[in-house]
Amino acid sequence: MKNRSGPQAGGAPSRRVPSVRALACTTLLGILLLAHVPDGDGSRPTTKARASTLPARSAAGAERDRPAPRPLPASDAARLRIPAIAVDVPLIPLELDGAGALRPPPATAPTVAGWYADGTAPGAVGTAVVAGHVDTPLGPAVFHRLDSLSRGAAIEVERVDGRTARFTVTAVELHPKDRFPEDKVYGGSGRPELRLITCGGEWSSDTGYAANTVVYATLTGTR
Repeated sequence: MKNRSGPQAGGAPSRRVPSVRALACTTLLGILLLAHVPDGDGSRPTTKARASTLPARSAAGAERDRPAPRPLPASDAARLRIPAIAVDVPLIPLELDGAGALRPPPATAPTVAGWYADGTAPGAVGTAVVAGHVDTPLGPAVFHRLDSLSRGAAIEVERVDGRTARFTVTAVELHPKDRFPEDKVYGGSGRPELRLITCGGEWSSDTGYAANTVVYATLTGTR
């Protein structure tokens, strides 16, 4: 698959889109790296496969009925909070490597998530991307319970400018890494959106995780 670049929805400047290969999971660490099998001891991570599409919560309907909030200007992201799965962690900037793959947070920092800093800022018009480990050799990591989220769950991103973007989960899906829907995950809709991405599905000592868990969320409030 070739890398893509192009304008974000709403006429924002052109930005590089991460290669889908950046979302293929390694055999040992369960993180977001290029699709290859690294050296490792073959020990099995703790995450197991779960349902490909998770059930809806009726609370999502109330969020959809609210007027759309005004998008925020660009600003670096600082912190991620997901109360439903007890996530309250700092965000670090992530960038692409020379092959167009997203460099993941360090495996030595399992409680840190990262946002694609050359892409859309959380709360601005476009699709912001946040990535994190599902597990590491140290044990369960920041997104270990990401696939347990349901529609209507709240996600907050605290920004460097002092503003907070509040998103509401609209879907949680499991995408096989060999059929990853790049346009659906990265594509803009003309409004502020957020994607949280980690590894998921069945795990093999030969090929690693078979899929990626993707949380889709839309901006529903700011403060």
